[in-house]
Amino acid sequence: PARYFDTKTTEPISFFLSGLEELLSWQPNSNDEFNVSAVPLAKRQPPLQSRRPRTLVCHDMRGGYLEDRFIQGSATRNPYVFYHWRYIDIFVYFSHHTVTIPPVVWTNAAHRNSVPVLGTFITEWTDGEKLCEAFLAGGEEAYGAVAEQLARIAQHYRFDGWLVNIENKLSAAAVGNLPLFLRDLTARVHSAVPGGLVIWYDSVLKDGTLRWQNELNDENRMFFDACDGLFTNYNWKEEQLERTQRLAGPRQNDVYVGVDVFARGDVIGGGFDTNKSLRLIRQYGLSTAIFAPGWVYEHLGKENFLQNENRFWGSLAEYLPTHSICTLPLTTSFSLGMGNTTFLDGKDEESGPWYDLSAQDIQPLYPEQQGTLNTSCCLQDAWCGGSSLQLQGTIPPGEERVAVRLFSLQMPAPPKLFVTLLYKLEGPQPDDFTVALEVTTWDSGICLEGNPTSLPEPNGRYHPRFLPAPPPGLAKLLAACHRGSHGWTSRCYELELQDCSLRDLSLIVSRQQPSLQETSFTCLLGEVRVLDTASVAASPAQVQGVTASQLWWQ
Repeated sequence: PARYFDTKTTEPISFFLSGLEELLSWQPNSNDEFNVSAVPLAKRQPPLQSRRPRTLVCHDMRGGYLEDRFIQGSATRNPYVFYHWRYIDIFVYFSHHTVTIPPVVWTNAAHRNSVPVLGTFITEWTDGEKLCEAFLAGGEEAYGAVAEQLARIAQHYRFDGWLVNIENKLSAAAVGNLPLFLRDLTARVHSAVPGGLVIWYDSVLKDGTLRWQNELNDENRMFFDACDGLFTNYNWKEEQLERTQRLAGPRQNDVYVGVDVFARGDVIGGGFDTNKSLRLIRQYGLSTAIFAPGWVYEHLGKENFLQNENRFWGSLAEYLPTHSICTLPLTTSFSLGMGNTTFLDGKDEESGPWYDLSAQDIQPLYPEQQGTLNTSCCLQDAWCGGSSLQLQGTIPPGEERVAVRLFSLQMPAPPKLFVTLLYKLEGPQPDDFTVALEVTTWDSGICLEGNPTSLPEPNGRYHPRFLPAPPPGLAKLLAACHRGSHGWTSRCYELELQDCSLRDLSLIVSRQQPSLQETSFTCLLGEVRVLDTASVAASPAQVQGVTASQLWWQ
């Protein structure tokens, strides 16, 4: 069927639903199992509901369902990828189809990085009016059926809820039922999807007219009260932020102030001035919705996309509270879910472009320090997948080392950790440097490293012990200790801790010799793993009940 499979290639594809009839007749179907997300939403700290301003990204690119619709990837050169997941809290996939089901590759990538994904339910123009009249003016049974289907769809495909966008005027009967519909949808999504969300877009008013308010006020408040949040339009001024903050009261984090990166209309700042908008929004303690950050790709072009993307998100970083990883194992090869070639164990296995966001790894922080450190993605060389993490920087005169914070962690430390690292030093004198890992901890009481007689400062800083060979029984899993190849160096470490919580994992680049000169370095990271020894020793569950269907021999 063309909905589920590409007519040219027969490959499985992601899809949307058009109109009320398609929505109401939707049923789970064996053809669409490819579209069910295979990656559960990873836990994070602090939790999404904690009291701090959030960041929502609304991805709207050329109508949606582009190369990202191919569930098993495609041979796309220079595709659009998003990887600053640590800096955002919610991802919305937006298109102008009635029911936008997020392509499963996005849900997989976001979930792996602890970010929930929302689809979009939109009605607009004259057709939208008719559609709303049919399900809203029809009363409880009619709008209840729509709410039920939307909740079932999110539950079935394992994404996390909906952005609701009614961009057409409504009759008195329809607008009277709208808050009831939103309450019903929100309740059903909450019960069907753990941590589910319904967010309302600032559009229709309580009297049914379509007039964007650019703020929370008495005209649109009843919709905000009926769901999990409000996404405002983009043409706001500072006094509207002030009024919004006052009216939202304790729910100020549930107002996502819209920022259009394309800077259409009368806005404070888009493009590389988006930080001006964010600075004001955060002054009032409000959340933000960054609309169409694909501007970087669409407007500035594909060629220097990764460089421009890091510059764009780097300019916003001070206004984006990050979230931490809170479960082990942590293992990543830094792949973006794309590449110009496929690497395996440091070797170029198969050249040719590929794009598959489901294959994107857990992403690190991308720290930037003007002039002294630059973190970027390197597509030319990798250990596994399509890319490695490139750290370029300088060690200032008279200083011994520089620390690069890769991951923020927040979890009780297990008694014993294994950490593995694969790296490659590049540049004119790679032998001038050494590379090591550093783990910092919060004290839960006092943290003791291995033996309880040494009492370090309460905020512990540890350099895990280098293991020349992996312990017996783990040799297969920790083969990394032996297997550097193609210029990559592998290192295996262990760390014993008591009564503390993990905080940060950093890479330390040190000079071999002290120097009064500034020294530049380039280091590629191919893989990092942090493993709890106890769970590593347990054997993984066996796969059972494998079946193969729809076989087509060629």
